[in-house]
Amino acid sequence: MNYPEKIREQAEAILVRYPEGRERSALLPLLHLVQSHDGYVSDDGIAFCAEILGITKAQVQAVSTFYTMYKREPAGDWLVSVCTNTLCHAKGGQKVFDALSDELDVGHDETTPDGKITLEHAECLAACDYAPVVTVNYEFYDDMDEAKSLELVRELKEGRRPAPSRGAPLCTLREISVQLAGFDEERTAGLEGNAQGDPTLAGARLAAEAGITAPSYDADAPLHEKEEAK
Repeated sequence: MNYPEKIREQAEAILVRYPEGRERSALLPLLHLVQSHDGYVSDDGIAFCAEILGITKAQVQAVSTFYTMYKREPAGDWLVSVCTNTLCHAKGGQKVFDALSDELDVGHDETTPDGKITLEHAECLAACDYAPVVTVNYEFYDDMDEAKSLELVRELKEGRRPAPSRGAPLCTLREISVQLAGFDEERTAGLEGNAQGDPTLAGARLAAEAGITAPSYDADAPLHEKEEAK
């Protein structure tokens, strides 16, 4: 497990976020950490996490294969996810996926021969108000169609970083994995951007115009009802 000292220091920094006896909860950010180094969750990454947490490699592998954000095969710099769930599908999400699959000559969860782009179906990207949507390393490209999607991946193939519709400037899968492990964005440009868009704010705006507010609550109310005295 030939991980550099920086990775080991970051692993220790992750562990101290958790109370004594609860260190096993650090497994999720640790998996992102090894993915930031290897580009995927490698066998060495599995062994590293097991060693750090004092659990078995089987236990680590069970978690790493449960969550789709952890890649168990080498992934590209650019993880292109196409939502093909209900609303995105109805508005052309599958057509977008098919166009990208033909352009890149890969199928679901496959990576181009040059190792640059990984394509995947996504069950839901939680952006129905912008359907159909595509994400690249979890940054949103909204209101997509076949032509826009093809332009997007062609820019990626040419080494450019097209600006997302919302959110921070695009970064690689390894760079975003560092952030998902819980560490600050090191790029100054990564702090720019705006994650909200007009469709997201439409409901709040209509509620304000109609004078609708959330119900008030009693801040002094107990969180749990007291058990009746026996």
